Amino acid sequence: MSLWTWHLLNARRQGELNSFLWTIRRDPPAYLFGTIHVPYTRVWDFIPDNSKAAFHASSSVYFELDLTDPYTISGLASCQMLPHGENLQDVLPRELYRRLKRHLDYIKLMLPHWMTPDQRGKGLYADYLFNAIAGNWERKRPVWVMLMVNSLTETDIRSRGVPVLDLYLAQEAERMKKKTGAVERVEEQCHPLNGLNFSQVLFALNQTLLQHESLRAGSLQAPYTTEDLIKHYNCGDLNAVIFNHDTSQVPNFINTTLPPHEQVTAQEIDSYFRQELIYKRNERMGRRVMSLLRENRDKSFFFAFGAGMA
Repeated sequence: MSLWTWHLLNARRQGELNSFLWTIRRDPPAYLFGTIHVPYTRVWDFIPDNSKAAFHASSSVYFELDLTDPYTISGLASCQMLPHGENLQDVLPRELYRRLKRHLDYIKLMLPHWMTPDQRGKGLYADYLFNAIAGNWERKRPVWVMLMVNSLTETDIRSRGVPVLDLYLAQEAERMKKKTGAVERVEEQCHPLNGLNFSQVLFALNQTLLQHESLRAGSLQAPYTTEDLIKHYNCGDLNAVIFNHDTSQVPNFINTTLPPHEQVTAQEIDSYFRQELIYKRNERMGRRVMSLLRENRDKSFFFAFGAGMA
C-alpha cells in the first residue's frame, strides 16, 4: 500500500481528533503533518499538543520546499519571469493589460487603508509591502500575475509580516538544530504552472480579474476566503473543498454562468492542475518519503506538507 493511500484511509479514522497528524508506525516513528499557507499565529493555538510533541521529538524535519534556502527563493523568483526580457505589455492583449494595471493601481491606493496598526508598528510601509508582493509584475509570466492578483486582497494584506505555518516550522526546526530538507525541487512546483498553453493562461487571468473587479464593485461575494480556510483547518475539517485550492494555490474557474466553450476551457485547466499539482505531486512526494524512510531506518522524521494535497 502506498504512503498516500494509507494516509487517505486513516484520514477518516482520525478525523474526530481535530488533528492533521498521522503516524507512520516504525521504530523510531515518523509523522505526516498537514500544514496550511496562512500566518502561523492564526492556527498555532488550535494545533493539538500531540502534533507539537511529534515535531519536537523528531530529529529530521522535511517540507515540500526548503523556504529558508536562498537558492529556493531565487529559483522560484526566476521561474516566474517572462523569457527573453519580455514585458507583460508585449504579450497581453491591450485591454486585458489595461484592466490589470487599473486593478493594481487600485490595490496600491487601498494598501495604506488595509494595513493594521500592528503592521505599522513593526515598520511595514504600504509601498514596501506592495513592492514585496507585486514588484516587477510587468516582467512576470501571466500565470504568476494571476496568482499574485489573488493574493492581493485586504485579508491577505492584513496577514503579511507574520511567517506562514510552513515557514515558522522550518525556522523552529533550524533553531532547534534539527536536520531539515525538502522532497521537491523548485522546477517541479514551477514548471506545471508554466505548462498551461497561452489561451488557457489568458482565460485564467481574465476570469481572475473579472472576479476581483466584481468584488471591488460589491456585486460578488467571494466563494471562499482565507478566513474560511482557517476556520476549517482549526476545526480539523480535512474534507473541505477549499483545501485543494490552498495547496495548489490555484483558483477554481468552473462556474455555471460561463458559456459552454468557456466551461470546457475551465474544466481543462482544473483537470490539468488537479493532475499536475495534486495527483502527480502526491505520487512523487510519496515515493521520496518512502525512500527517505528506507534509507534512514534509525532516524525519526516529521514531514510537513500542505493539508489539501490528498
